Amino acid sequence: MARNELRPIVKLRSTAGTGYTYVTRKNRRNDPDRLVLRKFDPVARRHVDFKEER
Repeated sequence: MARNELRPIVKLRSTAGTGYTYVTRKNRRNDPDRLVLRKFDPVARRHVDFKEER
């Protein structure tokens, strides 16, 4: 597999509705489903879930 196929770049959008995003890479073999991470949203000033957006 090529590098871009195995570890694609994904955007993580805040579920708080602030529009804040993180950009990261994910391993498709370990996480074939959409990624959900709990991270800090500086606009909302608290930790919220960030869901993968393609």
